[in-house]
Amino acid sequence: MRTWQVGDVMTTEVEAVAADTPYREIVNVIMKRGVSAVPVVDDFDRVLGVVSEADLLHKVEAAGQPQERRMFEGRRRRTARRKADAAMAADLMTSPAVTTYASTPLVVAARTMDAEQVKRLPVLDDLGRLVGIVTRSDLLKVHLRPDAEIRDDVVHEVLRRILSIQDGKVRVEVRDGVVTLSGQLAHRTATEAAGQLAGQVSGVVSVVNGIGYDVDDLPVVGLDAWPSYPTPVA
Repeated sequence: MRTWQVGDVMTTEVEAVAADTPYREIVNVIMKRGVSAVPVVDDFDRVLGVVSEADLLHKVEAAGQPQERRMFEGRRRRTARRKADAAMAADLMTSPAVTTYASTPLVVAARTMDAEQVKRLPVLDDLGRLVGIVTRSDLLKVHLRPDAEIRDDVVHEVLRRILSIQDGKVRVEVRDGVVTLSGQLAHRTATEAAGQLAGQVSGVVSVVNGIGYDVDDLPVVGLDAWPSYPTPVA
């Protein structure tokens, strides 16, 4: 079982612009490609920044309005005023760009987007060159995995390989990404571990853990003393 990574869902045909690309040409690229932003790259395809629709809209917002300068103005207002006057990508882009790599697990990319409040991440190779772009909607593709494929991962990787649970001890059903576990195991720690690790399988929406147990060993072992299991997926 392989961890789903950015490279599995990213778009590889990326329209990028140079630092000296004019405003109207950037608008044309965005409209023609049906995207909400374009990376700005140098001559070696290294990402300098990103121009988004929000960056371009400052000029629309300021149209016909006098550009008043205030003695004390916040960074956001200064940035908006500067971008409203900008004519090229170098002055419009948000820089430095928040980027990622094709080998980054999807969960890490999702957390990066959330933490940085961005809707897309340019994807770089080991030399820092642009090789793709991944958006929020791309990350959701993992939940298009067939139920049968998800079940195979839970059975073969989680139950057999990681937990070494004998076949037939746990029954696994998957419907619309929801994993239902049932059966009987000797110890509660194994039951809890099965549910926790099944929830980490790519494409799982939730886990209904109905596995019973003969011995409640948690008060003896303690939650902090659980054995450390390798994470099967992100």
